[in-house]
Amino acid sequence: MDFGRLVTAMVTPFDANGQIDWETTGQLIDYLIDEQKSDSIVLSGTTGESPTLSDEEKLELFRFGVQHAGGRCKIIAGTGSNNTAHSIHLTQAAQKTGVDAVLLVAPYYNRPNQEGLYQHFKAIAEAVDVPAILYNVPSRTGVSISPETTLRLAEVDNIIGTKDCTSLDEITQVINGAPEGFLVYSGDDSAALPVLAIGGYGIISVASHIVGKEMKQMVESFVGGDVKGAAKLHQRLHPIFKGLFHPAPNPVGVKYALEARGVPVGGVRLPLVWVTEEEGEAIKSLL
Repeated sequence: MDFGRLVTAMVTPFDANGQIDWETTGQLIDYLIDEQKSDSIVLSGTTGESPTLSDEEKLELFRFGVQHAGGRCKIIAGTGSNNTAHSIHLTQAAQKTGVDAVLLVAPYYNRPNQEGLYQHFKAIAEAVDVPAILYNVPSRTGVSISPETTLRLAEVDNIIGTKDCTSLDEITQVINGAPEGFLVYSGDDSAALPVLAIGGYGIISVASHIVGKEMKQMVESFVGGDVKGAAKLHQRLHPIFKGLFHPAPNPVGVKYALEARGVPVGGVRLPLVWVTEEEGEAIKSLL
């Protein structure tokens, strides 16, 4: 199954009462596919505020996304957690909604060792048939999936790729040892081009809400051999890659940027809070 090179980790639109705004969710999916050229969309990832979504909301979001996308792009469901049994339950339920794949974040807070990480992901993957993508983001989870563990997991039949936010050295080790067809995505917008340059496949992006067309052009330029053109695009986009995460935490910055661009998707749920006037001005200046 081809998930494409540009995948957007989609924000979850909320209404004035903090509930999922389904009409806006449909409009946002259309916008990401038609205007920002996303090949696939992740629902209920970190950018989708998964920590504050209930299981019922997540499953309804998966069902809605599959039905609304209607095959125009692949839908990837964020179903990982730090509870293996719960992750299995949610992933099995997500599979029934018709999603094309699942994204499994490394267990956070309980910080298992490498054998624990291996057994966690293996147990989830073997409980379902849907393709699974690992998500290695140690800055958020407090634990890193080592290249050696990632390569062990790459041998599990339906673990088909990884979203990696670690160093280029570690990502290179994964790419160098991975079986053919194992997809390595950068999980950091600013590292998208460098990861492509060392043999990665694509990017699972936040900035693609705002500059998806340009990112798609950057990727296609590189893959087509226009390295200088890709580098120029990377340099031009780099301030946005960084500025959407600072000073406001993700996804506050990108939700504000969408609103400033005329694509309002509502606010955020506590413990996240909306931008200050100063933060908003900093984001506007980037746009």
